[in-house]
Amino acid sequence: MVFKRRDKRPLWKVVTDFVWPKGGWTRGFHYVKHRLRRLPDPPHRIARGIFSGILVTFTPFFGLHFFLAAGLAWLIRGNIVASLLSTFVGNPLTFPIIVTVSLRFGHFLLGQPMPTEVDEGLARIFWEAIKELFWNIWAGLTDAYADWTRLADFYHEIFLPYLVGGIIPGLIAAFIGYHVSLPLIQAYQKRRKGALKAKLAALKEKASSKADGRNKHD
Repeated sequence: MVFKRRDKRPLWKVVTDFVWPKGGWTRGFHYVKHRLRRLPDPPHRIARGIFSGILVTFTPFFGLHFFLAAGLAWLIRGNIVASLLSTFVGNPLTFPIIVTVSLRFGHFLLGQPMPTEVDEGLARIFWEAIKELFWNIWAGLTDAYADWTRLADFYHEIFLPYLVGGIIPGLIAAFIGYHVSLPLIQAYQKRRKGALKAKLAALKEKASSKADGRNKHD
């Protein structure tokens, strides 16, 4: 396969690189910024892709952010690669802020008190919910007993408030990302086109000089 790694990384290395990429998050940020600027697409399409990726990071659909970002970018005719790269906004350094803002705002909008279980660790709560979901699916295929009570509590106390509360902050962050990135990408592409034209003109001038030199010798 074209994109298959030659050196297969163990699971612990994959997890470590996600939490702390090689070279740190600063280097990762500059890499994403460089890739976004060099995408071969009109600036407005790249900016729409950035909008999609940022918005999706404020949703509680962990594990599906790539697919949702690509789908949203496709719907609004944005650059899909830009949407995937922009999900970098959601990372272990920013997720605590995103989750806290989304959950608290969601409970405020729904008029619900913040559950005390959140203080014990949201990652653990989501993991337990995933295990509960798969167990109930398995139970439905076998003779085991399926109990949806805890999943119902998770939906009403965590998932729904997160989903509702993440919409407005997500839209604000996405619009900021769009309006900041659009002029930057426009300026970069304009400067790059100018540099390419200057380089091409220099090559033509050089070729013309060589041709004149040969004609003089002849």
